[in-house]
Amino acid sequence: MYGEGQRGRTGGAGLKGAQTMEAALDDDAEAWGRVKRRLRAELGEDVFTSWFARLELEAVVDGCARLSVPTRFLKSWIEAHYADRVLSAYRGEASKVVGVAISVRSSIAKEAPAGARGAREVGRAEAGATDHARVKLVSDRDAPTPLQRDDRADTELGGAPLDQRLTFHSFIVGRSNALAHAAADRIARHAGGQALYNPLYLHAGVGLGKTHLLHAIGHEARKHGRRIIYLTADRFMYGFVAALKAQTALAFKERLRGIDLLILDDVQFIQGRSIQQEFGHTLNSLIDSGRQIVVASDRPPADLESLDERVRSRLAGGLVVEIGALDEQLRASILAARVAAVKAAHAGFDVSPAVISYVARAIVANGRDLEGAVNRLLAHATLTGSAITLETAEIAIRDLIRNREPKRVKIEDIQKLVASHYNVSRSDILSERRTAAVVKPRQIAMYLAKVLTLRSLPEIGRRFGGRDHTTVLHAVRKIERLLGEDTGLHDEVELLKRMLQE
Repeated sequence: MYGEGQRGRTGGAGLKGAQTMEAALDDDAEAWGRVKRRLRAELGEDVFTSWFARLELEAVVDGCARLSVPTRFLKSWIEAHYADRVLSAYRGEASKVVGVAISVRSSIAKEAPAGARGAREVGRAEAGATDHARVKLVSDRDAPTPLQRDDRADTELGGAPLDQRLTFHSFIVGRSNALAHAAADRIARHAGGQALYNPLYLHAGVGLGKTHLLHAIGHEARKHGRRIIYLTADRFMYGFVAALKAQTALAFKERLRGIDLLILDDVQFIQGRSIQQEFGHTLNSLIDSGRQIVVASDRPPADLESLDERVRSRLAGGLVVEIGALDEQLRASILAARVAAVKAAHAGFDVSPAVISYVARAIVANGRDLEGAVNRLLAHATLTGSAITLETAEIAIRDLIRNREPKRVKIEDIQKLVASHYNVSRSDILSERRTAAVVKPRQIAMYLAKVLTLRSLPEIGRRFGGRDHTTVLHAVRKIERLLGEDTGLHDEVELLKRMLQE
């Protein structure tokens, strides 16, 4: 009797524990659903579909959300570009989550029982599943839609489809992007003869419009009958690797060099010595034959430390144009255009000029955050049925303001500002002069480069006239010590920091 009663109580506790666990799993699944909806609203449908549609929640253990994706490439890309965004979205929806871990799942490993094959066979099956998924990422997943089938280069080389919304007509021009827009438009409409500004190299931070211009160039060039291909760096790399595996590398290279216009995005991610060499050969071949190349990156050619020096030199040999930060007037114009486009599909959606002005002042990071703000305003209007006022707008975009990324500070900007502040020239800071009037600004500039950028000590030394990393380390330690002793110097350096980060 005792044994049966004990089992009964144990069974009841087990049932209650199972119910508690099931409820926790339901809560985790519900929170994950909210996270995905948040990411979709913040990043837009295209970005979400490309990178997050196949991201799944496995479990939440000790405050860590364990997510999985089907391929290693997808895992690497999300970790490199969106890890902070995913964690931020998770914290906004589930406060207990303090970390995110991403793994690669294998459908074959799940389907086949462990006892059905030896450990070596299982390993081969999992590796095969990963390779198969990687090849499909290049060849199948992004097969061209009917709108892109008029250009065989895309289908033959695994080129990415052009976004039909990203045209010159939908691009908003302001002071920060006027030169880049003019150069892109001239190249897209250029017909025959020697290529212009070859290569055209556009660089800018995230969400400032460089990818929009690349797509616009592709659309306009096709209208003029030119054979174009738009590739992201990852597509170029994996397309080349897939061609090597299939022993069709020669045909791949010949087809790539047979186009009229090569558009390559995110060139900073091209890695691997053999791939970089092939990229360099392709650049040389296309430029020497008068074919146009347009390249985009998040930094100027000289800052692409991972790229071969000859490739960097080739990229810098054309027209290099930086797209600057969006000023308030340009942000307001972008918001107004986006609101008008949304209103065409949702007649009841109305945003006053005062609200647009407020959002343009509050969100200063990039265009993607502006689009996210419009999505939030639309959601608020459609879900609550209330009008968009300044108060509701402030609530709707609060997390965008709180989580906006800090400005990316460049070493050149640090050198220029410090030189101006201490009444010396930038060439003085880079020189071998050792007078006190020059040494102090130089050491302060090195210190700021260390604390405000992600550059390594050797790289900072190289950018300061080819100095050794130990010189930079000495300068950083000296300024750190002086900041604790000299209140006036501390205030000066803090002022310089704020000026650089504004």
